[in-house]
Amino acid sequence: MEAERHSARAPEREPRVMTSPMLKAMAHPLRRRIVAVLGAQEYARAADLAQQLGVAANTLSFHLRTLADAGFVQEAPEFARDRRDRVWKAAVQSFRVGSPETPIGPEDEAPLAAYLDQLTMDQQEMVAKVTAWAPGFATGREPEAKADLSLGTLRLTPAEADELFTEVCAVLARARSLHHVPAASDEADGVRAWDYTFMAAREDL
Repeated sequence: MEAERHSARAPEREPRVMTSPMLKAMAHPLRRRIVAVLGAQEYARAADLAQQLGVAANTLSFHLRTLADAGFVQEAPEFARDRRDRVWKAAVQSFRVGSPETPIGPEDEAPLAAYLDQLTMDQQEMVAKVTAWAPGFATGREPEAKADLSLGTLRLTPAEADELFTEVCAVLARARSLHHVPAASDEADGVRAWDYTFMAAREDL
């Protein structure tokens, strides 16, 4: 199971297996959101990140330090405007929670369970928001497209499924590059952060 907040199979990088500190750090919803935002753009000023996430600067600073200690983010002084400007970027773009080839140890099972519980709640919340918005869009009361949901079934061999997932991740990587560098005109140009989940499960799961 892989995540990227961000692409699970980004072709240019090997996913990093999450450690206990990483799993524990990602059990907090704000930290997951920070990782998501920094995964979608090249860098972010701490002040802009606090405003975007609607949190106090000191609260954001604490969680950024926790994520830095876990290896998720790092400071990016090369993007700072002056010495007082604190800028951060993602240190890990693609990560996985383990696999038969790279299994996690017994000491990581409890942090993994906590992280997956939180991840489940994130997905349930997003689906609830989409389905609550959908009736307004379907009836025309909500004119703006703010979400999309596609469900279906495919018949594929394991190799074909792997090829499909690789292609999907390549498409997402190209889309991510469109606005990866923050710009002052983003809001005026209609650039918004879109959360996505690409999930597939075999019928015998």
